[in-house]
Amino acid sequence: MSIHPSAVIAPGARVPDSCTVGPFCTIGPEVVLGENCTLISHVVLEGRTRIGARNTFHPFCAIGVAPQDLKYGGEPTELEIGDDNTIRESVTISRGTHHGCGVTRLGSGNLLMAYAHIGHDCQVGSHCILANCATLAGHVTIEDFASVGAFCPVHQFCTVGQYAFIGGGTIVTQDVLPFSLTSARRENKAFGINKVGLQRRGFSPERLQRLHKAFRLLLAAKLNTTQALEKIKAMGGDDAAILAAFVERSQRGVIK
Repeated sequence: MSIHPSAVIAPGARVPDSCTVGPFCTIGPEVVLGENCTLISHVVLEGRTRIGARNTFHPFCAIGVAPQDLKYGGEPTELEIGDDNTIRESVTISRGTHHGCGVTRLGSGNLLMAYAHIGHDCQVGSHCILANCATLAGHVTIEDFASVGAFCPVHQFCTVGQYAFIGGGTIVTQDVLPFSLTSARRENKAFGINKVGLQRRGFSPERLQRLHKAFRLLLAAKLNTTQALEKIKAMGGDDAAILAAFVERSQRGVIK
């Protein structure tokens, strides 16, 4: 085990021999680290925090800290982090609250850029990107392969659908459609499918064409939402079904 002499590891913390703990890091007594994690320097891990393997924590990030919620009274809540995440400088991730689901979750293979924030009870999937200063309020859900641009605040209880891309500086107050390119120019608007991102993830031209047709029905056709969803469901295919189901279960409404 490589532990710098200035690091402070509380009794009870579980740190495997394969981990590297740099200078001035602090690890709380209820933290459980997986294999081959790296804490570069000045990293704070605290609370009931369970972390998977091969995660890298850059300087001054604060992970598993108490939620920024005035109703929180020190209840034993949790944070769960998967494998292979890169957590850059000054990122903050709060653990859950007793009046929420009690646990904040971050999946695997994510990139959290400098100053990103994940609030209490958020559920972030895998292979997501939170760019610099992306800010998730409490109870936000980010589905797999989604990207949240720089300086984007996401309102409480919003959901960002899978493979969505949110442009920098967009204030998100409603759910973001899966597969969509959503951004704020004069107003928040979905501009169709996230074509470049989907191509990079291996979507075939035929699959992109079907998604493009589904988005035209939802965003551009002279149909109300119910009529558009009926036609999208009639198209068949998994992607159309995912899009339709997302709109139907939305509680805050979707950005169109």
